[in-house]
Amino acid sequence: MIENIQLSLKGIWSHKMRSFLTMLGIIIGIAAIIAIVSTIKGTNEQIKQNLIGSGNNVVNVKVSQDGYEVDAGQVPYGTPVMTSDILEEVKAIENVENASFYVSRSYADSIYYQNTVLDGASVKGIDEHYFQTTGYLIKQGRSFIPSDYEEFRKVVILDQNAATSIFQGTDAIGKTIEIMGEPFIVVGVVSLPSSFSPVIHSIEDYYMYHQDNGGALYIPNAAWPIVYSYDEPQHLVVKATDTDAMGQVGRESADLLNMYLGDNNVQYKATDVLEQAKQLQELSAATNQQLIWIASISLLVGGIGVMNIMLVSVTERTSEIGLKKAIGARKSVILTQFLTEAAVLTSLGGVIGVLVGVGLAQVISRISQTPVAISVPAIVLSVIFSMIIGIVFGLLPSIKAANLNPIDALRYE
Repeated sequence: MIENIQLSLKGIWSHKMRSFLTMLGIIIGIAAIIAIVSTIKGTNEQIKQNLIGSGNNVVNVKVSQDGYEVDAGQVPYGTPVMTSDILEEVKAIENVENASFYVSRSYADSIYYQNTVLDGASVKGIDEHYFQTTGYLIKQGRSFIPSDYEEFRKVVILDQNAATSIFQGTDAIGKTIEIMGEPFIVVGVVSLPSSFSPVIHSIEDYYMYHQDNGGALYIPNAAWPIVYSYDEPQHLVVKATDTDAMGQVGRESADLLNMYLGDNNVQYKATDVLEQAKQLQELSAATNQQLIWIASISLLVGGIGVMNIMLVSVTERTSEIGLKKAIGARKSVILTQFLTEAAVLTSLGGVIGVLVGVGLAQVISRISQTPVAISVPAIVLSVIFSMIIGIVFGLLPSIKAANLNPIDALRYE
């Protein structure tokens, strides 16, 4: 086998131009497939990051009534107060890393610092587990401490957007802001460890992400009734161990909480952003898979080209084949030699196609400003597939060479 490979490489090198033109269809087909697969994978990662964020693996499980999320107002009838024991049950779910209950107003008003008003911000009443669950880090000041909850202190922590909007770059720590007429002292500023900037291509994308831009204010959940005068629905935020587990974690957490609800139209529902990402990925992949089939046509054309050249090679080497048979070469030896030549030829075309495809994927990434993710399995499969093309399309010429009559072959000039 090694000897056949060496002979094949010598034959390819001795007819460099002809060999390259024969491999061209294989090169183009493999390059197109690698570029498309890499672009699909990169685009899918971008879609996932746009919807989920930069790897925080957080799922929100919110109270809904009649199919609509409950955000403000009285707790719907039949909604129990979630206790620390229930929280521990949530944490015991497989693939749950951490969890936290919170109350929220998505669009809070009457937030002032002196004469400056903060519009479009959200206010959340959180427990001591919230920042650890969501991945927020204290950038300035401190986090909430147990005495803030025990003594119902009116203290607030801002995220980076809210702090920048209301204080215009000045130090926020120690300043007093008003929330619904109540004074709260700023004790900290938080942000995620890596900034997440979703890619906005359309007005729909804007409306999907704009709610995060107004910033958020966090107060101890014990102080929530001071601001809003009554209890509100408790939502849950759960951190999964990895992105792929988010859907399972969200569903099982919602099912657990719903066990504590009565038979009414109130239920907990997980915000399955991973499922939204999958739907968009499938839509993108469906279009690109059609392109893969189109690119595969060039592989068929390349295979036909290989068959044609191999038939020509058999004709050119008829005397050589006759001589080998005359000194005792079996049909299987001749068959293996020509199949090896065809497989080596297309395998080289596959390797070159992979290199061209990787370069082409990088070019497409720069032009379209989308990430590129090289798929190692696609590379391995492409090279193997190119070898199979050589064997399949080289089979007919190889059989022809193996079945030549040695006497007629030696007479051939």
